[in-house]
Amino acid sequence: MRTEGVFSPETETEAAEAFESVGPAAQTVVRETAKAMAFDREEYDERVTGEVVETARDALFASLLEVTVGDREAWDTWREDHPEYDTHVNGSDAVDRVVWHAAPATETAVAATFQSEEEAAVATLRRQAFGRIYRPLFDDAGENDE
Repeated sequence: MRTEGVFSPETETEAAEAFESVGPAAQTVVRETAKAMAFDREEYDERVTGEVVETARDALFASLLEVTVGDREAWDTWREDHPEYDTHVNGSDAVDRVVWHAAPATETAVAATFQSEEEAAVATLRRQAFGRIYRPLFDDAGENDE
């Protein structure tokens, strides 16, 4: 069993701060990518919208989420040790390996089972964790600001 990644925020505030922290990096990645694609100023202004940068920030944050990769026994042990967590598992009970992200901020965990394509499972799980756990959290926080 091993853990990889950067973000596993303990609180909603920590989650929001981590999300905001990747904003400047997302802007830089989008700008440099547009430059590499030889966008002129007009095309850049037309195509690089706030939505594009926001999508890059979402993807960057998701790609940095801390995940644990292990066998089914490790996952089952983790679940037994964390009964307070609401868990969502994608995949089959018939496969041997599991990747999961636990979000202390919401006491939610998202997991995906896989047999052999670990890199794909990790990437997919991170996107699912972002969509299921963090996107609603950030959307709700934005509504409270209005």
